[in-house]
Amino acid sequence: MSRAKKPPGGATFDRELAELPPELRWREWMSRIEAVLFASAAPVSREDLARVVGQGASVELLIGDIQAELAARPYELAQVGGGWMLRTRTRFAEAIRAAADVGAQALPFTETELGVLCAIAYHQPIDRAGLAEIFGKEISRDLLTRLRMRELIATGPRSPRPGAPHSFVTTETFLATFDLQSLRDLPELGLPEASGGARDPGA
Repeated sequence: MSRAKKPPGGATFDRELAELPPELRWREWMSRIEAVLFASAAPVSREDLARVVGQGASVELLIGDIQAELAARPYELAQVGGGWMLRTRTRFAEAIRAAADVGAQALPFTETELGVLCAIAYHQPIDRAGLAEIFGKEISRDLLTRLRMRELIATGPRSPRPGAPHSFVTTETFLATFDLQSLRDLPELGLPEASGGARDPGA
């Protein structure tokens, strides 16, 4: 039985906690998962969470128990994209916005940035030429770079257009920022199709 990995520094990380009674072991695994999620600003995959609990432990059951304990709290453990994250509940959004110091941490978007994000989300993978066809003008590289720096979009497959330019796709950070579990949760906006064709958000 493999009990541990050796993190930097040489100390052995005990995943199994075999010396603890079952109830305390389960509680410690719950605490580990919650700590990892608390420390991460992005969704954490099931595979990553499984690294901090025993090999026979069910990450799904541990998450279920954490969710039950958080039922009365103003934050929740939610599935976002391909992972899990802690986030405040929607009904507290107004209170958070009212707190100027906290609200100042929100990512501001210009109207153009929001439009480009929306177009990429619905038509991905899409290149700059495809975006230009949607907006009737060229989208600046600087704007796309800003969105990439915020990790809201990433480089997608090369376009079939001449020169095979890179395309753009949205990321899990995009999903988390706009409170979406997957692209299936995008509302139907009826955007015009780019030359490459609109992508089914559920694909």
